[in-house]
This record gives sequence, structure tokens and C-alpha cells, in this order.
Amino acid sequence: MPILDFKGKQHIYAHHLTVPYRPLVPDPKRSVKAKGADGNLIIHGDNLEALKALIPRYAGRVKCVYIDPPYNTGNEGWSYNDKVNSPLMREWLKRNGQVDREDLERHDKWLCMMWPRLQLLRELLAEDGAIFVSIDDNELHHLRMTMDEIFGEENFVSCISWEKRYTRSNNAKMFTSVVDHLIVYRRTPALDFLREPRNDKSDAIYDNPDDDPRGAWTSVSYVNPATRDRRPNLVYEITNPFTGENISHPTNAWKFEYGEHARHVSEDRLWWGKKGKLKYPRLKKFLSEVSEGLVPVDLWKHDDTGTTDEGSKQLEDILGRSQFENPKPTRLVERIVRLACGRDDIVLDSFAGSGTTAHAVLALNKEDGGNRKFVLIECEDYADTITAERVRRVIRGVPKAKDPALRAGLGGSFSWCALGPPMGIEGMLNGEALPAWPALAAWLLHTATGVSAGPEDLKPKNADGLFHRDETTAWHLLYEPDMDWLRGEEGILTGKRAERIARAIGRSKRKAVVFGPGKYISQDDLTPMGISFCQLPWELHRAG
Repeated sequence: MPILDFKGKQHIYAHHLTVPYRPLVPDPKRSVKAKGADGNLIIHGDNLEALKALIPRYAGRVKCVYIDPPYNTGNEGWSYNDKVNSPLMREWLKRNGQVDREDLERHDKWLCMMWPRLQLLRELLAEDGAIFVSIDDNELHHLRMTMDEIFGEENFVSCISWEKRYTRSNNAKMFTSVVDHLIVYRRTPALDFLREPRNDKSDAIYDNPDDDPRGAWTSVSYVNPATRDRRPNLVYEITNPFTGENISHPTNAWKFEYGEHARHVSEDRLWWGKKGKLKYPRLKKFLSEVSEGLVPVDLWKHDDTGTTDEGSKQLEDILGRSQFENPKPTRLVERIVRLACGRDDIVLDSFAGSGTTAHAVLALNKEDGGNRKFVLIECEDYADTITAERVRRVIRGVPKAKDPALRAGLGGSFSWCALGPPMGIEGMLNGEALPAWPALAAWLLHTATGVSAGPEDLKPKNADGLFHRDETTAWHLLYEPDMDWLRGEEGILTGKRAERIARAIGRSKRKAVVFGPGKYISQDDLTPMGISFCQLPWELHRAG
């Protein structure tokens, strides 16, 4: 498979692995009816670090990712400033981190920004999950090659053309752009079937002109595109029941073998017109038999999916202002979510912008009673005043909205979170960055076992810090975010505590792993007891 090379790639290739883990810190004052951190989330902070913060809780659980990253037009004023551990990279960014149209390296910087984020997004996706990326022609070709390398060429699903506007600009010197693109990849081949839900428009083609007791139907051609010579087994005569005439096609075969045709006749599935005047029969397809939905297409028209003008108008109606050049309409994201998600799945948007994704998820939940969850990440200062404020208003209601549901409020809740200090050795040794017990337990569990669990799901189950059990291992954490406690005797693995743990695992034939600040018993004595001791904070570094 051809791969894309770009300046800085060797420095950012594994950068996502070195990003420090920063726990999420909820802010109840900015949240709305928060039900806990495992519900809807809006996170303010660098989206690379925020994605890393989500790994212990959401790895392998997100069904749909939708992102709308900078298109890199040269007019957006974004900066690339990831703290990559490379002196050469840092020097390059120090010279020119700002990206504009005159920057001959702007494509390299954009790819350096996207690469580690796509790596973490892939890790968060469920096995049968899909990622949708909005993009225009500036980086479309680069994005395709990058995602081929990260997700696998075999996991490319589609390149959808979305009609973002339907009028041409007479100010353009060459072409007017009326479409953006949605690049779609799956995580693995576990996703092998996609259907869009049926709607009034798709069902409008069904009718019942002959009062068939089986209900409304539509008809499809009975004639095969293949010629008689190519498909001789599909060549036979068909009797028109109205005229008694035996019909055969002069050049083409039929679509079905004779046995299948005989079944169609016996079940009265052939349509010859109201008075039998059709030259060739057509096959009835009944609406009552259609259950799988619609095969998705790769052209999304504006009348089905909205436009950027519609997105701007929505934002103005809710906030009284737009402040975004081309915000996405909720209908676009609703269509993505309907296609990719069930009623209880998680949707992630790590370039949240105006908050369209949360609005779309809440609107769908209101419509069908679903329990979909959204996770938004926004690094800019408007994360509170625009992104979250829009979500607050659509939850509570927008009095002047034309839509009755939006006027009454879509309901729901979210937790607003910031990023805590990086979890590392130095911060834990000097007490400046002591994570909460649940956050540390969640990180240790994921790095050691790959299991995803939210901090709210992890609590000490006994006085010896038991927080998780699987078929082979019991996991213990002796810890409190308090320097006096950590320096004292309460967190020490003593002989008595080790004996209690050994008795518990002896009954279940498990082994035990104990994280803690210290021990008064040697590993030589612990090993026969089935216990492994991991000293904090050094084992935290090794686990990560």
C-alpha cells in the first residue's frame, strides 16, 4: 500500500503514546443536571490530551466519531503547537507555528496535528464503530492516505459528497464549491452492514393501485441487464394472464430462474399494468416486507441534510449570533448518527465547535426516546460561552424557536469537565498532582488490563483497596490523594494485610496485584502467596 510521507512524521508517529494522562475534573456549576461522568460530557481542553483522558473510560466503546477539523484553507488562523518530545520538532514550531496560506509547510503541520488524534480516536472506537470526518478539497487526498495507514485501506467505507450549498457564487474565478466531503472508515470488518432508516420520502413510492390485500407496493423491472447469450439459463417464455400471449425478451434474459418465476406467478407478484398492457412484467415489492432500511448513498443532497446557511441560522436562533463561518446543520449530524448508531450508543466529537453534535444527539433522543450519549471536546475559550451554552439552551428550551420541541426543550444533561494536572511521578512525589482515587484506579486498570471503566464505577470494595476482579486476578489500590496519608502507615502493604489478601485469593484461586506507596514484606515472601506488589508512583510510569 502506498504511504504518505510528510515533514515531522517520524517525530509524531508514536506521539499519542507519550501524551500524559490528565484526569477529567468536573465543574458542577457549568454542568446541567449532571448524572455523573459516564453520561454526556463537554470537555474544555486540548483535544489531544482530552482524548488521552478518555481512554481509560471509553476505549473500545464509542460507536460513532464525527469530527470537523480545520480544513487548512490558509485563512483559518489555527496554530500547530503539540508538545512533541523532539528538539528538531520544537525548533521547527518555534520558528513558525502559525499556519496561513503563505506557509509552504502548512500541509505538513496539518498532518502532524491530525495523525496522533486519529490514532487515539481509533483506539476509542468500538470494534463495529465508524468515524466520519468532514473535509474539503484542501486536505482530502492527504486525509485519505493518512486514514488508509492508520485504519487500514480495507476499512475505508465511503467518501460522501455533502451538498453544503445549492447556489453558485458569481464572484468565483474558476469553480464554485457546493460540496464538502465526509470520509468514512470503520474500526474493523466487524462493521459489515449499514442501513439508513426509512422515511416518508422513501415510502412515498409505494402505492396500491390494484387494492392488493398485502398493502402498498412498488415494482421493479423483470428484465436482466445481461443478454440472452450470457445468461441462457434465465431465458424462457412468460404468459401474460390478460392476453394469454407468451412473452420473451428479444435481446435480454429475465432476472430470475424459472422456479423463482413460477413462485412469483403463484403468489401473484407480477404486475402487467392495470389492464395488462405492459409489454414486459414487473415484480411487486411490498412495503410490509421491507425491514432492513435503505442502502446509504454517497451523495447527500441539501434538502435531506441541510446546508451551512441552515447551520448558521440555527445558531443565531439559539444564541442570537453565529460567530462561525460554516457551522454544520443538525440534520447533517443526525443523518450520520442514525446511520452509524443504535439508540443507546456513544457519539464522540473532538472538534466540537458550535456544539452541533450534542444538539443532534439530544434531538434524536427526544424524537425516538433513545438514550444516546455525546462526548464533546473543545479547546477554544468559547467552549463555555458557545459550545456548552448552546447545549444548555437546547436542553432547557429556546423560547423563540420555531420548532415546538426545541421551544419546549429537548431535555437531557451533561457534565462540564476540565483537564486536571498530568498524572506522573514528579507530581505525585511532591504532592502537586495527586489524582483522585477513582481516576488513578481507572488509569491503572486500563493500562494494566485494557479494561475500560469510568471512575464512578470504581470504588474500594474492602479495606485492602480491592477495586477490580477478573477470572485470574484481583486488583488492589492502597492510596489516598493526601501526602500525610501516603507517608504514613495506612497505605503500607504489611504482613497482616498480605495474609488477608492471600486468604481471599486462595479461595478463588486468583493471583493479586497490589498498587501502593510501600510495603513491609519482601517480594520473595509475597510471591508464594500469589501477590505482586507495584510501588507508586514508579509503577504508574511503567504501567503507562
